[in-house]
Amino acid sequence: MHEASTAELAMTITLAALRRIPDFVRAQDEHRWAQRFSDSLADRRVVLLGFGGVGKAIASRLAGFEVELSAIATRARFEDGVTVHAIDDLHMALADADVLIASLPGGDETRNVIDDAALSALPDGALVVNVGRGALIDTNALVDHVSRGRIRAALDVTDPEPPPAGHPLWSLPGVLISPHVGGASTAMKPRIARLIRRQIDRMLAGEPPLNLVIGG
Repeated sequence: MHEASTAELAMTITLAALRRIPDFVRAQDEHRWAQRFSDSLADRRVVLLGFGGVGKAIASRLAGFEVELSAIATRARFEDGVTVHAIDDLHMALADADVLIASLPGGDETRNVIDDAALSALPDGALVVNVGRGALIDTNALVDHVSRGRIRAALDVTDPEPPPAGHPLWSLPGVLISPHVGGASTAMKPRIARLIRRQIDRMLAGEPPLNLVIGG
């Protein structure tokens, strides 16, 4: 249900950050014609942290942008034309990332997976995009790296969420924040309806429902 909408948002904030759209919006508010050179998405090395439903939806939308794409997941494999590195090789994979897009779920296993060491593995000038959960990133480490001009960030989720008034994330140059709206689009409700319809049809046919979770 979230895949299409969240993937769109990932693309939106990635492009907005790379092409410096927030700077243009601020200039427009001030009635300034402020041209500047910016980074393209084309020719960037993009690494997806997470290659589940959302990660694959992002990958499909990146297909036309002329990027060099790879992913990081639990295990190494080659899937849907994408080289997927194992999470154990995280730092090696990040060393080749101009853009890192995280879409992992939350939980103890993924908390602060993007810590100071992971951020340090990224090349200077890299962009970190998070549309998964805020706790994927060590916020203090992120603030440190962005403050030093090492990297930039585009975040749909933060930790804490929302950041309290006066938090550095609000005002740091190089940080773009959207307020956890990855799934908040017109693409959501039709997909909810279709999933419910499929579940009803499967159950009426005596088939197990999709996405079944059995508690232990």
